[in-house]
Amino acid sequence: MGEVVRDAAHEGAKQVRHSVEDVIGDTLGKVQVSTDGHVPPSFPTDAVPFAEGKLLGGGAAPEGAGWVAQVAVPDVAGGFADAQARLEAAGYASSDVASDAQSGYGRFTTDAYSVIVTVSADPGSPVATYVVLPAG
Repeated sequence: MGEVVRDAAHEGAKQVRHSVEDVIGDTLGKVQVSTDGHVPPSFPTDAVPFAEGKLLGGGAAPEGAGWVAQVAVPDVAGGFADAQARLEAAGYASSDVASDAQSGYGRFTTDAYSVIVTVSADPGSPVATYVVLPAG
């Protein structure tokens, strides 16, 4: 039984990763994510707290349509739990949250922003990806 649940969770996580990639592509277009350790000046850093880790970079869609940021985290499970805790402490309501040792996914919303967070170790070191969209 445990193996079936684990396999289902892994399959779900794989689908979630593809969904987030689709959201980035559909919403933000062909945004290039920088790897310079900074997010664009327009990124709402005061409203979107990141998990503990090293900021890898970010990108922005034209006209404030959305942003993406990536943070290297120590491990998948802890990185996702930290991201979730920080967003909830900042007033975000969580939904569609799922996580295990290999991946994590959650949607977090306020009146101002909708944030989708994924954490996975594919294809290497654990990375938290934040897709931030204006609410509404």
